[in-house]
Amino acid sequence: MNVLKAIIFGIIEGITEWMPVSSTAHMKILNAILPLDVSPEFYEVFEVVIQLGAIIALLIVFWNKIWPFGKSHNPLGEGIFSYIKKDKFFLWIKIVIACIPVILYEVLLDDKINFVNENNEMIIIAIALIVVGIIFIAVEFYIKGKKPTVNSTKHISYAQSGIIGLTQLIAAVIPGVSRSGSTIIASLLMGISRSAATEFTFELAIPVMFGASLMKIVKCTAAIGFMEIIVCLIGCITAFVVSLFMIRFVLDYIKKNTFILFGIYRIILGIIILIFLR
Repeated sequence: MNVLKAIIFGIIEGITEWMPVSSTAHMKILNAILPLDVSPEFYEVFEVVIQLGAIIALLIVFWNKIWPFGKSHNPLGEGIFSYIKKDKFFLWIKIVIACIPVILYEVLLDDKINFVNENNEMIIIAIALIVVGIIFIAVEFYIKGKKPTVNSTKHISYAQSGIIGLTQLIAAVIPGVSRSGSTIIASLLMGISRSAATEFTFELAIPVMFGASLMKIVKCTAAIGFMEIIVCLIGCITAFVVSLFMIRFVLDYIKKNTFILFGIYRIILGIIILIFLR
């Protein structure tokens, strides 16, 4: 049963990680409905491992967009610098700038901010889903008819990168907000196009998610046996395969559509959770 559940968890992770609907919320909901028969310590490891499967898929899809080394028509300079692609180099500077707030939070404050507990977690998730869903719809109406001033990630400024990075802190502190949801909303309000906002959010996810996952693995003290390894691998591979399709789907969808549907979905899911919590 745990193997079958691992597949389901991998599917949900692979789908929700790349939409601004909070994969964390969906993992919590799924674990409440269909809990894995494992210890709480191992479940934390499992969540991290299946997330790594999704990140590896992102790396494959975005490799040509983010890999900064190799011969280029637009090199950073001469000599050894001719093997550094200028646009990718400056993209990584922006990504690093956007990562700084989250890194500082994880290192300095993560263990100190703990207002979320077992008694209020699902209520907070439900409220966050609804509130951010409403904000998504409101922002879409606000920018309707306005032409974006930034249509490519290479035109995102360093200041904008810093602001986008700061908005990730909201998602880090409040479960259900969605890291991609907060960064995309901030990007749209700053005049960044939906496609560029989504693409930069995905690029930013690579170091953020890798770093957060590795930190959790290092802190983990759970005893892992052979069957647990199998469960982790199955969940990881499933999330990887599903993510390969979902990343491309979301990028294509956003080129032609708004985020209103995601906002509506968040509101409905949040209301359903509140109803069942009564």
